[in-house]
Amino acid sequence: MDTPSRTQAGPDGTPKYALPPAIDLPNRQWPSKRHDHAPLWCSVDLRDGNQALPNPLTPSQKLEYFRLLCDIGFKHIEVGFPSASEDDFASVRSLIEDNHIPGDVFIMSLVQCRPHLIERTLESLVDAKQGIIHAYAATSDLHMQQVFRTDRKGAIDMVTQSVKQIREGCDSMLDGDIRFEFSPEEFTDTDPEFAVEICEAAFEAWGKGSVEKPVILNLPATVERRLPNQYADLIEWFCGKFSQRDKVLISLHAHNDQGMAVAATELALLAGADRVEGTLFGHGERTGNVDLVVVASNLFSCGIDTGLDFSDLPKVAGTVERLTGMPIYYRQPYAGRYAFTAFSGSHQDAIRKGIIKLNEAPDKFGVGWKVPYLHVDPDDLGRKFERLIRINSQSGKGGAVWVLEQDFGLEIPKDMHREVGQIVQVFADSASREISSEEVHQLFNEHFLNPEGPYELVGYWPRPDDADPTLIHGEVKIRIQGVEQDIVADGNGPISAFVHAMRAIDAPEFAIDDYHEQAVGKGAEATAMAFVPLRLPNGKVVYGAGADTNIDQAAVRAIVAGLNRMTTNENGK
Repeated sequence: MDTPSRTQAGPDGTPKYALPPAIDLPNRQWPSKRHDHAPLWCSVDLRDGNQALPNPLTPSQKLEYFRLLCDIGFKHIEVGFPSASEDDFASVRSLIEDNHIPGDVFIMSLVQCRPHLIERTLESLVDAKQGIIHAYAATSDLHMQQVFRTDRKGAIDMVTQSVKQIREGCDSMLDGDIRFEFSPEEFTDTDPEFAVEICEAAFEAWGKGSVEKPVILNLPATVERRLPNQYADLIEWFCGKFSQRDKVLISLHAHNDQGMAVAATELALLAGADRVEGTLFGHGERTGNVDLVVVASNLFSCGIDTGLDFSDLPKVAGTVERLTGMPIYYRQPYAGRYAFTAFSGSHQDAIRKGIIKLNEAPDKFGVGWKVPYLHVDPDDLGRKFERLIRINSQSGKGGAVWVLEQDFGLEIPKDMHREVGQIVQVFADSASREISSEEVHQLFNEHFLNPEGPYELVGYWPRPDDADPTLIHGEVKIRIQGVEQDIVADGNGPISAFVHAMRAIDAPEFAIDDYHEQAVGKGAEATAMAFVPLRLPNGKVVYGAGADTNIDQAAVRAIVAGLNRMTTNENGK
């Protein structure tokens, strides 16, 4: 028996799903355009985002959220649906009566095209200095026929009458600067010609649209059914068809049902839109609205001044999570805790090298920030570099070295990188989890700074010869297998004298070609670090590390550490 396709609705072969027809736009211009300025931003967190929360915001939470949005820089904020509930009505009134609204912010109230709801919405905005009444009506054939049982003429009549009621109410009841916004709900599923027709009717009914005070025509992808390029085509087509284009702002409101709201919004901005509605982190019905943090940060990463301040994004994210009870996904762009994290060893190594060579970016690439795998500087968003690298069994040498450099100030010589990485990886494999930077540091100390072994340095006193100060007399006290020995040897420097002393006690044969030293910390608190390679007769190299307030003492401690590693089968390269 043949299994029917899940994409077919019935035996007649009617497809269950189909791509909406393309827009006839043979001379489309948006694909060749570039973003060069930011849109006007409108937050709908307090309405569209709030209504989708398991536990809607309380009045005090809404006020805190509103202040957060103002601090970020939003100038249009949809504050509620005042005709839908007493809580929303009271919340709008509180913002106005208690003077919470900054002088450059427009609050917006949403309303359906119904007389009694419009009246209540007008009442909510009494004494508002700046406001927007946002009316909407379903315009898709799907909604009109199957939900509201009306036709196109009935929809136009309803919208025209509603807009006239809003205009008359504004004239008689409201004294402030009250603007008008109209949304043809399910614009992307509406016949394009009809969308233009009903928007023209709404514009004419308002009768006050001007270049200085434009009507906002919000063209929403209420349910994401089209590809982002088709949304852009619709916006460009609409902009070319509307008769009073200079007297309207074209606004976008993309939902994320197919996971492409950000792409749809950015392409539609290229197509001529002026304004974007959305929410922080994409909260909203079903799969949510377009994420304004992502869209704004994407533009910011292109060098555009967005007018929104996300320089302390962790604080913004923490506030939103606390108020909404909705956790932010850990891989959310920009805000997720793993957004600037690399687990892959090759990625970690590339990030480390890119940061080191960042000063070369302006000359080589013409920009100040060019780092592999990091398209923006995390510091611009309040993120910190110590969180860039995370270590697990998939990490390579670069990640471990980066952690030691960034978190503990250790400049590990390049020849040690592989060995450090291998030791950390063995531990991570056995732990079967992510390991902390403190654990990486502890592994370094155990294997390179204080490895177990037969040798324990008690003290070393290098003294210049009275007649020839280039000749050093070295006195060494050292325990070997717990037995203390005193050795005296000479050399042409403190390190040479110590090496000769080690040879006198029949230590394993080794040579030192050169070594790396550094200061960790500053001023009186600085510690000298030495990384010394001991070359064996067979060509292998074993590194030891030493720390002391004196660099010569740090170097001899590093030699002792290397000897201990050598005798306990710690292998070099």
